[in-house]
Amino acid sequence: MPDIRFDTYYRYDDLTRLLHAYAEEYPRLVKVESIGKSYEGRYIWLATVTNADTGPDTEKPALWVDGNIHASEVSASAAALYLLNALVTGYGSDPEITRCLDTRAFYVCPRLNPDGAEWALADVPRIVRSSTRPYPYDEEPFGGLVTEDIDGDGRMLSMRIPDPNGPWKPCPDEPRLLVRRDPTETGGSYYRLLPEGRLEEYDGVLVSIQPKKERLDLNRNFPAHWRQEFEQRGAGPYPTSEPEVRSLVHFIATHPNVTGGALFHTYSGVLLRPYGTESDEAFPAEDLWTYQKIGEKGKEVTGYPAVSVYHDFKYHPKEVITGVADDWLYDHLGMFFWTVEIWSPQRQAGIEEYKFIDWYREHPLEDDLKMLRWSDQALGGKGYVDWYEFEHPQLGKVEIGGWDALYAFRNPPPEYLEREIARFPEWLVWHLLISPKLEIYETDVKPLGKRTYRVRLVVHNTGWLPTYVTKKALEKKVVRAVVCEIELPEGATLESGKRREEIGQLEGRAYKSPAPYGGSDPTEDRAKVEWVVHAPEGGAVKVIAKHDRAGVVRCELTLG
Repeated sequence: MPDIRFDTYYRYDDLTRLLHAYAEEYPRLVKVESIGKSYEGRYIWLATVTNADTGPDTEKPALWVDGNIHASEVSASAAALYLLNALVTGYGSDPEITRCLDTRAFYVCPRLNPDGAEWALADVPRIVRSSTRPYPYDEEPFGGLVTEDIDGDGRMLSMRIPDPNGPWKPCPDEPRLLVRRDPTETGGSYYRLLPEGRLEEYDGVLVSIQPKKERLDLNRNFPAHWRQEFEQRGAGPYPTSEPEVRSLVHFIATHPNVTGGALFHTYSGVLLRPYGTESDEAFPAEDLWTYQKIGEKGKEVTGYPAVSVYHDFKYHPKEVITGVADDWLYDHLGMFFWTVEIWSPQRQAGIEEYKFIDWYREHPLEDDLKMLRWSDQALGGKGYVDWYEFEHPQLGKVEIGGWDALYAFRNPPPEYLEREIARFPEWLVWHLLISPKLEIYETDVKPLGKRTYRVRLVVHNTGWLPTYVTKKALEKKVVRAVVCEIELPEGATLESGKRREEIGQLEGRAYKSPAPYGGSDPTEDRAKVEWVVHAPEGGAVKVIAKHDRAGVVRCELTLG
């Protein structure tokens, strides 16, 4: 068993070691390979998880899971590793996991952006949004405030500076907290807040924040709805310009057996579904209903609400984000994908009902008091740091303190990590088990006389989803019908039927009503193909049925 812990965040070398250890320990269940290299030349590792004894992964429906496309969101990697561990340790003892890996496959990419994560996990962290590639200019920025751990205590907090025009004042009920100054208020003690850091070329008056040299956002670089930099910051020079994104896009585009998946991010404690750019009215109705049902199951299992990005997770009510992975995977390829935002500090503090992004614009003081009590009681005061004096090299005497966002917000504190990421495997196994599954319903060989035989193959879809998975996939014509083929013995000829024939799509059970008030169940989940074979010397025919998303079945039938 690999020596893995889920109260720590692994750097690249340890992550690589762990993944290969799983492949060595469970060779019939796990295969590890690279799907590409990052900007700095690190391998992007993928673990394929399935029972190899029941067939190759490419002949089974599959679910894609990745994490850590954003540099500091390292609990996303931990969630993917936890899923891998749950799958291999549950195989043979957990009936759902066993059935899932016998009939289907997982593609698990724990760290899509190894460069950015390595910077975030370094002994002296460098925090960027995503890729470490300079963008949009390959030049050093200068001037302004450089965010860093200026006092060398291993934390990057806030600096508060007395300023008569500052927008903040100490909370009357809890002076450690800062609250907004009233709109017409004067005569008090007020503060200006800045990130902890040093100032370059300070003129003693003006303070700006120095932009990062690395301003790419890999989750704005996908093909769907991609926009140029002037409309969407961090999007890159063109869709899939970045090697990390191109590796993912190429893999999924060449693995049509993928039916859906989860993209792990942080934070907010929510399951996000497309669209990010359009209202729910833009969906084919059946796809929206199915997304909602998958989301209901996700909420039941994980405790995370499932919401629309467009309706419930906008950074600004008049703006949308574009070029994101889940929009591309649904809108271009017709797969059910989710963005999972791990961890909600607010819920940890007992704030159950809040609007994820809007909360940071407006919320009651009581919420701040709850958050502070949570830091004091659950985190031992490490989440919110009491203000302390520091002699700043440019600003003179300031106070450093406030929320340690990297510790308490960006990812679960290590002692809370396993409890948080343990929410997901059950839902993801269920998500894969609802995929379409092509199986043989019936075969038959009937002698017609004079060494001639009618060969019949009947297949059906035993999965909950239809073989095409989404109506969007049909609309975009990205999924082929079930294909049946026959291979004849030597000396035989085909009298009727085709050697290769498309027999349409097969429905699942996804669109059934909650109770049988009338209606009917025609055999739309089933299809047959027949051939007439003349085989003077007998022998056996081989028949195969395959569907990109529902898998492959084959059998051999004896003539005579």
